[in-house]
Amino acid sequence: MRRTPTPRPNFLRWGPARMAALGLGAALALGVVASPTAAQRAPAAQAAPGNMNRILAVVNGDVVTQMEVASRARLFALNIGMAGGQEAITRLEPQMLRLLIDERLRMQEVQRRGIPVSDQDILESITDIERRNNLPAGALVAQLQRMGVQPRVLYDQIRVQIGWGRLLRQGLGDQAQVSDAEVAELIAARRARTGVPEFLVAEIFIPVENPDVEAETQRFVQEIINQLRRGSPFPVVATQFSQAQSALQGGDLGWVVPERLDPEVAEIVTQMPPGAISNPVRVAGGFQIVTLRARREAGQAAQVSTMVSLRQIFLPFAERLDPNNPTDQQRATLDRAQRLQGATRGCAAAEALPRTSDRPLDPGAIRLEGVNPPPLRQVLASLPIGRFSEPLIAPDGILLLMVCGRERQEEEQFTPEIARQTILRDRVELVARQLQRELRRRAIIDQRV
Repeated sequence: MRRTPTPRPNFLRWGPARMAALGLGAALALGVVASPTAAQRAPAAQAAPGNMNRILAVVNGDVVTQMEVASRARLFALNIGMAGGQEAITRLEPQMLRLLIDERLRMQEVQRRGIPVSDQDILESITDIERRNNLPAGALVAQLQRMGVQPRVLYDQIRVQIGWGRLLRQGLGDQAQVSDAEVAELIAARRARTGVPEFLVAEIFIPVENPDVEAETQRFVQEIINQLRRGSPFPVVATQFSQAQSALQGGDLGWVVPERLDPEVAEIVTQMPPGAISNPVRVAGGFQIVTLRARREAGQAAQVSTMVSLRQIFLPFAERLDPNNPTDQQRATLDRAQRLQGATRGCAAAEALPRTSDRPLDPGAIRLEGVNPPPLRQVLASLPIGRFSEPLIAPDGILLLMVCGRERQEEEQFTPEIARQTILRDRVELVARQLQRELRRRAIIDQRV
């Protein structure tokens, strides 16, 4: 008797190429970190090879160990849903070492100048991350611990970011105060450019401190671009890696005219379609990655964006999916997702479903035009209100999305406050790059790998 086929074709239809196109392993930028598979839940010390206490660098007397580098690489890989296991994490480690060396230099300077960063500052930052991601109190730390990442790894990163930001504002002195005349001048200049194209741009800047590591840095930058094109959230990657001050805003530069960008970047941005991720762009001091979120003409009436309210249900796999050989648990998970898709009607019903993962049920309002990759944007644009999407299969689980509402909103205009922040950001960026180069020049760094 001929056997009835099992649901295997559903997995093949959403095979590696399709999953990579949608970037679903990155939680669609709707959560803080991707849910771990069973293999990912092992502690970092067990996952990474070698002696974890091995000293990789000494920075003005402060050591950087293998454990610190591996932990930071693991945190980043989990944040963006990077596939490839320990091999992929190991590829990140050389750049992570350089990043940690720069952080040591920054924190040493913060401490030398007596700029305080309290535990309360760290707590408030963690609380803000949880609030912005609709997570309950304590959920972020719990997630990290389940994934084998010590919370201290994140605490140390936040401490450096806060301290460095305060140091730069202190270093600006009187330049930290932007006068009303300067604001008015910038607004007038923008009004004079009525009809000139403007671009909503975000950036990631990776420095090249030594020509000897330029090729290696470029390979790393290309790896990041590959992850971004698979759907990793640009703001997450920018916050983790970018050495520009815009990293604190997820790389966001706001609306800019080409003249405010490096010439090499401006040439590319003016030709990019919205949603695209650039190739590595060599600029003074390093490599830049840019994404174009939108374009408009200066002086036009306010443009309208679509804000989407979502609910998401994530059903995790016990182990990473092999599309050609799904496990019984993965088949059962797909069957459950299909039943939920067919039976659930309305956002109230979705909210009443039992929680199946740490990802927030309500990720907050999402700007449709900024959703990447484009196939996911199309799903959210066409999905009927109150109906689950078809199951979206990723390497670590299955996602169901429901649109609860779409609202058209006018985009923010160039207000005096935005003008003031633009001027201040440019000044801070200049000081930051100058000071980082000076810290590198003065430092005694013994790099042992």
